Amino acid sequence: MRQRVQREIIAWFWVGLAFLLINGTIGQARVIPSGSMEDTLLIGDHLIMSRVGYDAGLPFTNWHVSLWRSPKRQQIIIFKPPFAPDQPDYVKRVIGLPGDTVEIHDGSVWINGQKLIENYTLGRSEPYDFKGPYKVPDKCYFVMGDNRSNSYDSRFWGPVPRNDIIGTPVMIYMSLDVGQDAWEPGQIRERFFAYANAVIHPGTVRWKRLFRIF
Repeated sequence: MRQRVQREIIAWFWVGLAFLLINGTIGQARVIPSGSMEDTLLIGDHLIMSRVGYDAGLPFTNWHVSLWRSPKRQQIIIFKPPFAPDQPDYVKRVIGLPGDTVEIHDGSVWINGQKLIENYTLGRSEPYDFKGPYKVPDKCYFVMGDNRSNSYDSRFWGPVPRNDIIGTPVMIYMSLDVGQDAWEPGQIRERFFAYANAVIHPGTVRWKRLFRIF
């Protein structure tokens, strides 16, 4: 009986996903393909992204226009990678706002001379390619992954222009404990088998992560 209920829940999630995949100004669905945001977001977490106030675009095209909202410090955002706009969207956390001076030393991030309190990170904050102090340009944001030793972020390729930000996650609606390969771009076959396996073996669903709100 329990497995039947779980399968019904999964089936309804897929109905909701099909609706969300229609690109619009309200919401979209995204899946986490890497560990750069662990432990906040895990590989296989499926997100509902809100575009309200951030971005509007034409369905099934790359055309979009920025709207009036701007992210706050330590907010998680979804954006087009400025160094490769044709790549899949990135998910990172906003660390530096326009005009902020960012430094990274002693295992921590410093904003305008003050140590940033971060209770969500995994590992120490190391500068790697980053040279500080660095002043964030106007209409740009300095972003980092929560998994500081495994994140390709602003320390390597610089800030994110506001025009590249398309939204912010609002909820985890599904989370599958499946390997990273299933969520890489173009892996349609592996992704199909991941979903099919979740129906047959509900234990691969991370049930406790469902409906987690950001």
